[in-house]
Amino acid sequence: MSDTSQRHGHAPRSPATRSLTELLASMRFAIALLTVICIASVIGTVLKQHEPVNNYVNQFGPFWAELFLALKLNAVYSAWWFLLILGFLVVSTSLCIARHAPKYLADLRNYKENIREQSLQAFHHKTSAHLDGEGTEAAAQRIGRQLVSGGWKVRLQRRQTPAGDGWMVAAKAGAANKLGYIAAHSAIVLVCLGGLLDGDLMVRAQMWFGGKTPFSGGGFIADVKPEHRLSASNPTFRGNLVVTEGKTAATAILSQSDGILLQELPFAVELKKFVVEHYSTGMPKLFASDIVIHDLATGQTTPARVEVNHPVSYGGVQIYQSSFDDGGSEVKLHALPLVPGGTPFDVEGVIGGSTELKNAVTGEAMTLEFTGLRVLNVENFGDDGSGSGVDVRKVDLRSSIESRLGAGNKTVTKRELRNVGPSVSYKLRDASGQAREYNNFMLPVDTGDGQPVFMLGVRESQAEPMRYLRVPVDAEGRMDGFVRLRQALGDPALRELAVRRYAAQAVDPARSDLAEQLAQSAGRALALFAGDAPAPGTAALEKVAAVNGRPLAGLPAISEFMEANVPAGERERAAEVLMRIMNGALFELAQITRERAQLPPLPRDEKTQAFMTQAVLSLSDSQAYPAPLVFELADFKQIQASVFEVARAPGKNVVYLGCALLILGVFAMLYVRDRRLWVWLAPGGDGAQATMALSANRKTLDTDREFAQLRTQLLGASQPPDGGQP
Repeated sequence: MSDTSQRHGHAPRSPATRSLTELLASMRFAIALLTVICIASVIGTVLKQHEPVNNYVNQFGPFWAELFLALKLNAVYSAWWFLLILGFLVVSTSLCIARHAPKYLADLRNYKENIREQSLQAFHHKTSAHLDGEGTEAAAQRIGRQLVSGGWKVRLQRRQTPAGDGWMVAAKAGAANKLGYIAAHSAIVLVCLGGLLDGDLMVRAQMWFGGKTPFSGGGFIADVKPEHRLSASNPTFRGNLVVTEGKTAATAILSQSDGILLQELPFAVELKKFVVEHYSTGMPKLFASDIVIHDLATGQTTPARVEVNHPVSYGGVQIYQSSFDDGGSEVKLHALPLVPGGTPFDVEGVIGGSTELKNAVTGEAMTLEFTGLRVLNVENFGDDGSGSGVDVRKVDLRSSIESRLGAGNKTVTKRELRNVGPSVSYKLRDASGQAREYNNFMLPVDTGDGQPVFMLGVRESQAEPMRYLRVPVDAEGRMDGFVRLRQALGDPALRELAVRRYAAQAVDPARSDLAEQLAQSAGRALALFAGDAPAPGTAALEKVAAVNGRPLAGLPAISEFMEANVPAGERERAAEVLMRIMNGALFELAQITRERAQLPPLPRDEKTQAFMTQAVLSLSDSQAYPAPLVFELADFKQIQASVFEVARAPGKNVVYLGCALLILGVFAMLYVRDRRLWVWLAPGGDGAQATMALSANRKTLDTDREFAQLRTQLLGASQPPDGGQP
């Protein structure tokens, strides 16, 4: 018979084909692929996927961002090289199964009863014994029954010997070990196939062969062209669906590295209400969406509730509660100018929208962008800083150690969570396009020092933390009193009137010369504090004005003035006198603003003193506030939106099956021992001569104990005869 006929009609394979097959089916090749996949998965976990290109540039710089984009590290799981590695792993594991599974399956059916007696002497576990008064057939039947009762599968074979009939008892147990190998390798194939099915392979295929391209522009979803849309019959996808309360959406967004794709859904989702439940501390404990699903083919409506970890399935599409967003809340802001001559005004807008304004100082156009509304803001007011350990005399080593021992939920710092009320975020963009972000709280916050303050936050970019200007609450419970004082501080005429009143009250009317000197000192102090440019010839103030090329203001200006003009030994005394004069003049300035606002004067009590103390600090900080006006949240109407993750994942069940097989396979390979037992019974004297051997895939103490038990149970020998192995 020719070689061709021996290969069942198939042509002989070339050496190159055999070498390639051996490489693909080798364990080293599969392990190398698994290693690369693990490394890629770590990168995909650490590095945020499908972010805008600018985010990578801002975080890593232009060079690394370009390298990441070239290697598709921003979309690892949909990169061509990752999908190619998964495909090779499927091929490699499948070839390995195809090569070894038939041998394992054949080995499951084979009892190996044809083994020779001499071969039994080569096993590690072997023994011999003489069975008195028992024939070979009777002994074989007895041993077979005992093994079957112990869970072994047994086959008996009769052999002719010169001394008479001999019997070979062949038994096996733990065949699931071989099945575990097949199950574990099959699980790898199933998991990879499920990953390919549920990944971006189908979407990529439509982009490569179906003419679909990502959309990188703006506008309405209805205006996007068909080449950027995927049909509702797309077999697999995973995207985000944003639905505003009271509205309906039927198009999901699939993020790509260079744009987005729109996925048409076979149904529309209407959001009736977005539900948020909170704990007593104000922390959220439940996010849920009450929705109505409208079937676009039949018109059927199905109400449902989507909660975190409790998705809704409809038509083979899973709907998950991913997050939530603002759905276009309506806000009303009250603008309070900080510069003299400005008048308050109201402005209304929608979160996500913008409006045009004019800078009251420069006259340039500004754009007010409404960026966010938060109804709840939970802050921690429990850490008073007493446990910082800066002062070594206050360090309690025992308490410090005990605070870090015990339950995992123990914290070193005290936690006092408090809801501080709504806040609004907005951006002010100048004519050149530069913008700063602001975050203002609607309600005053009591920080614990007895004087409530309004928190006005500002930052240059999102990479920076918010810096807050603390505005004291006036007697009417608003920030108008501080704003009037801030405007009056920038008006030279009002400052002059305030210092005259202060001097007249602080000095005996008979000492007009002293009153004039005090008025001049107070006027210079207020001018220095307000940041007004010094008059020509005042060299002492010019030294302060020259710092950083512009006049300083606030307490830094006072400090610079003292360091430049007062000897070091006299600064403490001089600063105390100067601050007392300035505080008195500022108090009179506040009284003037209240008179002009037709409000009663401030009483001279502790409450007023606390207000003025905070006002001095806030006036100093407000000199660095980058906007000529502040916006307070006057009213709002919250409209929320739910962000759903919609996914059609046909490979999910395949992955589940693969995971189940992997668990069973690993368990079988690790905890099930494949054992083979042979007992050769030959005629000898008045009984039978028995030779027993045991083979196992792993040498363990359990195998030694099992062999000792079988030797005693089957042969009745507790100790091996001379020359035997335990």
